[in-house]
Amino acid sequence: MPIQDPLEMHESLENVVIKLTQDAEYTRMFAQSFRDGAISPLNISLALEQFLLTLISSNSRFDKALRGELTLSAVEKRGLELFVTEYDPSRKLYGADCFHCHGGPLFSDYRFTNNGLEESYKDVGYMKVTHNPAHSGFFKTPSLRNIEVTAPYMHDGRFATLEEVVEHYNSGIHQNPNLDPNIAKHPIQGLNLSQDDKQALVHFLKCLTDIESLESSISRTGRESEFTQSKSF
Repeated sequence: MPIQDPLEMHESLENVVIKLTQDAEYTRMFAQSFRDGAISPLNISLALEQFLLTLISSNSRFDKALRGELTLSAVEKRGLELFVTEYDPSRKLYGADCFHCHGGPLFSDYRFTNNGLEESYKDVGYMKVTHNPAHSGFFKTPSLRNIEVTAPYMHDGRFATLEEVVEHYNSGIHQNPNLDPNIAKHPIQGLNLSQDDKQALVHFLKCLTDIESLESSISRTGRESEFTQSKSF
């Protein structure tokens, strides 16, 4: 779907097959990797699947801290505290509520949700598949692992920096009927986090970067120059 979606790569599978077939190196690799040797949509999808399964990230500063191999800095610890703490003034809790959607080992709940980017969505997201108006503006919760190097952010790339992302959740939420309940419970004016706390969240997010996994991916794909230029993979 990302290959064919007009909002993403806007390409046809037929044309992808033609372009890959015209490349001698890809022709050789498909012949080496598949029994039928064909460059086909099925084999392309299988190749992509196998590559994605090799992208294992488990050696970030956060992972090393969990294993007792290092200690997070004071600002990273503060960011983690905010990340896993509710925003519930009635209980004197003033966290950022990130963990509801970004919990677990991959920092994702694997759901589709509306995070208040718009009051009314031109790109209706998950509703395109379900045709349910209650799913308008629903997009899949991404993993936060290596989030430092995957800019731009949100489904449409509207935010260039993690600081902009944090500010969206702090003060930029657009109220709409489908807004996720964990966000909708916050005051309309936002979380009112201090500048120090917003920076602490960014520092924590950056400690989820696994340099070794990124370098391993580069070495396996042989695309170092492209990675260096885009800071994304």
